[in-house]
Amino acid sequence: MTESQRVWAEARDRLKAAVSSLGYPGELADMLSKQLKSPRAIDRMTSYVRNVRPRSMEMIVDEMLAICADVDTWHRKKESETAQAGYNAWLNSEMRLSNLDEDD
Repeated sequence: MTESQRVWAEARDRLKAAVSSLGYPGELADMLSKQLKSPRAIDRMTSYVRNVRPRSMEMIVDEMLAICADVDTWHRKKESETAQAGYNAWLNSEMRLSNLDEDD
């Protein structure tokens, strides 16, 4: 087992323990972990389950969907920042600026 797999499994096990302590099946935690896709997101879900102690599986799944949406938004923001940095580099590139000077 790689280090990454070990970290992911430990996060999943913590979520499973938190979900099971509320009386929900451990399989719910397995499904949540697969959807959340990262130890950090799984730990965020674990904190929610421990602190809020949701009274229904629907509340747990709703929070999982909210966490997934936050992660997706963060990924889109980072992609946009990378694209913007590349565009800015092109705008300020010597080759582009020298071509502008030649056109005048």
